[in-house]
Amino acid sequence: MTMTFDKTHWALILGGSSGFGLATAQKLARHGMNVAVVHRDRKGAMGRIEPEFDAIRQCGVGFAAWNLDALSEEGRQTVLGGLSEKMGAGRVRLLMHSIAFGNLKPLAQPVCRGDAATRARARLAEQLGISPETLTRAIGAVFEGEAGAEALADLADIPAAAPEALLEDEDLARTVYSMGTSLATWTQDLLARGLFASDARVLGMTSEGNEVAWRGYAAVAAAKVALESISRAIAVECAPYGIRSNIVQAGVTDTPALRLIPGSAHMKARARLRNPFGRLTTPADVADVICLLCTDEARWVNGTIIRVDGGERIAG
Repeated sequence: MTMTFDKTHWALILGGSSGFGLATAQKLARHGMNVAVVHRDRKGAMGRIEPEFDAIRQCGVGFAAWNLDALSEEGRQTVLGGLSEKMGAGRVRLLMHSIAFGNLKPLAQPVCRGDAATRARARLAEQLGISPETLTRAIGAVFEGEAGAEALADLADIPAAAPEALLEDEDLARTVYSMGTSLATWTQDLLARGLFASDARVLGMTSEGNEVAWRGYAAVAAAKVALESISRAIAVECAPYGIRSNIVQAGVTDTPALRLIPGSAHMKARARLRNPFGRLTTPADVADVICLLCTDEARWVNGTIIRVDGGERIAG
């Protein structure tokens, strides 16, 4: 099936300058959908971002981008007002929430318990006649620097968070809103302004961290669970307006957001070992599925979590 979207339809992507959001913007544009991107990046990053946006423009579709705070009232109203002027009413086919603005502080200080990896390194170092420190550096260098070294993940050190940086109430509240409940705010405002198409999609991004406890991920995990709950509510309450709401759970993907997580190299290594296809999920993999969800044929998919991970989760 060759996908060609209605030339009057728009995708509004929150967090569209990298990762899943950017890949989706480019994919949809290649299939004829107009694209509006909201992002927040420093001026120095625009040298990387503008060529990516140019690729969208070259598809011959309508394109708009706002570099501002999508989480502020002023920023949101600026985008909605500008989008309304550019496209008119009833044109947003997709609202994609891909905001990656979360706090990665741990709940408690780590406790050194002489874990199995440390003991294993010490015994191996003794057998080799070198110091544990020398062995640890060597393992780290190979693990971080060479493809195919995933099996060393359990012996390589995981970077520790700064000892004084613990999660606080404000960190938690801000993250839950940014990466979770702000989906409701945007959906309500688009609906109130009459900007959604008669058959529209609302999509959010979650991860395996919604069920598995990763150190330093408590705030983001809480936000993702909130996002999933909000999506289900939208699926039920906004269905009479023609809106379908779903969540996409991607496998471990090498994105700028993932690289901020302490120990992300270990997460990627274990994902490669676990995945039936022996590789990480890519933003393009996820964009392909989101594009499919925007087709007419996907209209009956509503209120669910769709895993796009090549079978990674079930192979663990």
